[in-house]
Amino acid sequence: MLMQSTIQTRADPKLLMRWLFAVAALVILMVAVGGITRLTESGLSITQWKPVSGIIPPLSQADWQAEFDHYKQIPEYQQLNRAMTLAGFKAIFFWEYVHRLLGRVIGLAFAVPLVWFALRRQIPVGYGWRLAALFALGGLQGAIGWWMVASGLSVRTDVSHVRLAVHLMTALVLLAGIVWTALDLRALAAFPLARAARLRLAAGGALALLLVQIMFGAFTAGLDAGYAFSSWPLMGDALFPADAPMMMPAWRNALDNPVVVQFIHRWFAFAAAAGLGLLAWRAAATGARRSATAIAVLVTLQIALGIATLLSGVAIGIAVAHQVNSALLVMAAVMAAHALGRRQHGA
Repeated sequence: MLMQSTIQTRADPKLLMRWLFAVAALVILMVAVGGITRLTESGLSITQWKPVSGIIPPLSQADWQAEFDHYKQIPEYQQLNRAMTLAGFKAIFFWEYVHRLLGRVIGLAFAVPLVWFALRRQIPVGYGWRLAALFALGGLQGAIGWWMVASGLSVRTDVSHVRLAVHLMTALVLLAGIVWTALDLRALAAFPLARAARLRLAAGGALALLLVQIMFGAFTAGLDAGYAFSSWPLMGDALFPADAPMMMPAWRNALDNPVVVQFIHRWFAFAAAAGLGLLAWRAAATGARRSATAIAVLVTLQIALGIATLLSGVAIGIAVAHQVNSALLVMAAVMAAHALGRRQHGA
C-alpha cells in the first residue's frame, strides 16, 4: 500500500500529457508526409524493409545505383517508369525515406520516454497498460506500412488501396488514442481523483462516421479516383454519370470502382458533417466551446478543401492540406467526445 502511495506521489500526469501531445504532433506530421509520399507516387521506391539498418540512406553512387536496381525489378518501374533516370529516382526515394525515418522517430519518441517514466515509477496507476497498448499499436502501424508497400512489389504497379486505407485509419486511431489519454492525464493533473472519461454512444457514432469518410478518402487516393471527375457538384454533366462502367457483384463498386468511390466520398461527407455537428452542439452544451468551434471550423474547411482538390485536378498542396485537416478534425472530435464523456461520467 505504501509503494502504491509512493508511485502516485511521484507520478506527474502533466509531464506525461505534454509528452503525448508532442507525439500526437509528430503523428500529424507523419500524416502530412504520408500524403506527399502517396501523391508523388514515391511509396514503392524503397523495396526492402530494414527496420534498423534502413535508417542509413545511400551514401555513395554505388549505393544509389543498387537501390535503383532494386526498384527496376518491380512492375511500377517496368510498366510505368522505364524512362526514369537516377536523378528522378532520388526524388521519389527522398519522400519514402523521410516517411520511414519519421516513423522511426515517432517510435523512439514514444518508447524512450515510456521506459524512462516506467523506471522512475512516474506513470499514474492504471495508465501503464494503456500506454503499452498505444506503443504496440504504433509498432503494428509500422508492420501495416510494409504490408501495404509489399502489395505493390510483385504484380501491381501501385499499392492496394484497401491496405492504404488500413494504414491511414490505423494512424488516426493511434492519434485518437494518444490524444484521449493525454486529456485523461490533463484531468488527472487538475484533480488527482479524476476518473478516465468514457466514450459515449453519440460521440462514438460521430467518430465512426468520420472514420468511414476518411476510409473512402483513402480509397479515393489509392484508386486515383480524384482524377475521374474534376467538377463539383456534378460529375461531368450529371449528379452521377449514367454511362459509368459498373462491376459485379454490385458491392465491389463501393470498394474498387473509382467513379462510385468518388461519388460516395463526395456525398457521405455531409453525413459525417452532420454527425460531427451534433457532437459539437452537445459538447458546447457541456462547456467545451473551443472544441465545438474547432469542429465547426475544421468541418467547413475540410469540405472546402475536398471540393478544391477536385477542381484543381488534385493539386498536391491542396490534397495534402485536405489530408492533414482530416487528422486535425479527428483530434478536435476526440477532444469534444472526451469533454462529453467526462461531463456525463460525473468528472
